[in-house]
Amino acid sequence: MTGSAREEAAGPAGDGWRPCCPERYRLGEGARWHEGRLSFVDLLRGALYSCAPGGDPVGPRREADLGIPLGAAAPVAGRPGEWIVAAGPGVALLRSGGEPRWIARPEADAPHPMRMNDAACDPRGRFWATSMAVDAAPGAGSLHRIDRDGSSHRVLTGLTVPNGPAFDPSGGTLYLADSARGLIASHAVAPDSGQLGPARPFVSLGPGEGRPDGMTVDDRGRLWVALWGAGRVQCYDPQGRLCAAVPVPTPHVSSVAFGGGRMYVTTAWHRLADPDRLAGAVLARPSRVTAPPVACYRPYLS
Repeated sequence: MTGSAREEAAGPAGDGWRPCCPERYRLGEGARWHEGRLSFVDLLRGALYSCAPGGDPVGPRREADLGIPLGAAAPVAGRPGEWIVAAGPGVALLRSGGEPRWIARPEADAPHPMRMNDAACDPRGRFWATSMAVDAAPGAGSLHRIDRDGSSHRVLTGLTVPNGPAFDPSGGTLYLADSARGLIASHAVAPDSGQLGPARPFVSLGPGEGRPDGMTVDDRGRLWVALWGAGRVQCYDPQGRLCAAVPVPTPHVSSVAFGGGRMYVTTAWHRLADPDRLAGAVLARPSRVTAPPVACYRPYLS
């Protein structure tokens, strides 16, 4: 393991994690950096928030409160205040304070209860969203792609708790975790069609090492992975070699993002019998790592 990536992520010695706001979230997820603010969700509440790097005087701004599970969101290009969200049984467009306008609900007619989980856009403006069974039934989950024309495609099946989706800066590689299995795979992505190549094993985590959850790729093409249950974020180079392990002072780390000279993580108190004082906090610390801003959904029709 090299020291450089950890030193970049952690900043100068002695600088530790600090909560971005006083609130604690049951299942914080989906950290994204966009136009100088951090956005994130409280998944089980179905709420989308954003906050300034140093914290807002009155706390995070609530962008939406859907009342159904909300896994992740991405901004819509050219439409300030509009988001594409993976929520409930599908994918919708959403404005602050408005009702969702559904693009697709691919899991609405599933034989057992399903919900959307994690999601992200690729650099070409397509939205990729994962789904899973509410009871995490093995193999019930899928990966869906929403193209720029609004068409919906189920592109992978047989997943259990799919998380991540993250893209390298070129958009030519997709990283996808199956948290329940402790696996991260990579896929080549055809630039024009979005067609996926076969899964290539990238990282396998054993018992006690944590479960791979939210992920992001930095400007150098390294994959940063939040490890649920392990209180840690790990960094891998494009060959899957471990470059850094950054401790986080609460066990359920669920997503990671970089922006404004900081490293951010979301955490959760969900499924902790005795939550510590930082469980569920959105945490930040100084960092020299840089990463591309969150990719936007780019619909053909305005």
